[in-house]
Amino acid sequence: MDIIGISINHKTASVEKREVLHLSVPETIDFIQLLKKELVDEGLIISTCNRTEIFGIAKDEKSNYKHIVDLLTAFKKKSAIESGDYVPYFSCSAVKHLFKVAAGIDSQIIGDSQILGQVREAFQLSDDLNFSGALMHKLKDFTMRVGKRSVTETRIGEGAVTVSFAAVKVIEKIFADFHSKKALIIGAGETGELAAVHLKDKEIGELFIANRTKERADALAEKLSGKVLDFEKIQERLHEFDIVISATSSEDFILSFDDVKSASSKRKRSPMVIMDIAVPRDVDPKAKKLDGIFYNDIDSLNIIVEQNLKKREREIPLIENIIMEEMIGFFRWYNTLDIVPTIKEFRDFFEEIRRDEFEKVKHKLHDHEMEKIENMTKRLIGRVLHNPTMKLKNLSEKGTNYEQVKHYSAILRELFLPNNKNDEFKEE
Repeated sequence: MDIIGISINHKTASVEKREVLHLSVPETIDFIQLLKKELVDEGLIISTCNRTEIFGIAKDEKSNYKHIVDLLTAFKKKSAIESGDYVPYFSCSAVKHLFKVAAGIDSQIIGDSQILGQVREAFQLSDDLNFSGALMHKLKDFTMRVGKRSVTETRIGEGAVTVSFAAVKVIEKIFADFHSKKALIIGAGETGELAAVHLKDKEIGELFIANRTKERADALAEKLSGKVLDFEKIQERLHEFDIVISATSSEDFILSFDDVKSASSKRKRSPMVIMDIAVPRDVDPKAKKLDGIFYNDIDSLNIIVEQNLKKREREIPLIENIIMEEMIGFFRWYNTLDIVPTIKEFRDFFEEIRRDEFEKVKHKLHDHEMEKIENMTKRLIGRVLHNPTMKLKNLSEKGTNYEQVKHYSAILRELFLPNNKNDEFKEE
């Protein structure tokens, strides 16, 4: 069983390309069904504002990461994905990358506290859609352990290290004082809520929440002593706000260029900061051309990212040690997947020979002799099989190259196990 995968992320592709290839939850569900039908038996899809990653257990040896790319391109009805827009992964590298994602060291914001929950949700969706088998369940256990150890055994998560936090830090460079400012959060999901909390911590003057599902907006506004703005009135009242942070899962723009232009005009070009941290984006990026509008999307957070990285780079080697330890554990288990059936067939085959030969002579033996002979032949077979059995187990448990383990397993089968009944030994 070979793990194959691709990662389209903030390191490989611009926000324009990431939003085109982003998979909403309904799209993820549909794409999983397509993957199961055509390419992989079980797998995992992670699609967030900064990444779309697809991993699976190939149905056959001919399946590879290029087929995933082609399938995604056809599914999204987009032009071909360029090779530089994604990173392919296979077997060991796929597991290592997934562990790095869960640990937060592959995030745009190093130590991102949201990503582990997003990875957990991705595994849960696979479970719900029967897209998880024994391998993905085991991979989930190890991945979650990497994420938890990274938080508890290092300082990678010290302080607020989310995209929402970075967005507020950028806003601080434009508005030094938040007390007299009026802010609007569009989207009451986790990212929007975190942004609202950070603004509240900065003692924002007035805080409004807008969300398609009003109940969620009501709950968040009550939690933070804010107010609710009807989602349908965002465009109409946009000019009232000095700060707008948008983080929805909409597939289309919530605010068009004309919406922002109209608001800017009503404000008489008084500064307005728009932080669009959604993927796909919620605001037409052409809005950045307008006077008085400070528009930033998720790729505008590089300054904060660099500051964050410098503070936490000393923790990365500690995380990498954790990842290596858990990879050894995972591959000790993974490498036994081919070995265990081989060992069982190997021992069953010799046990069948022993029984056959014993049946041929037992009628010549007295009862007290039969037990001695049977025990002796069992010990004999056990001693003959002990060394090759232990060698195979040790090879797999030491994390030896998976292909090498498969090679030894194949040799053992070829040398000792008959392909069919005609290959079995027959007395003349």
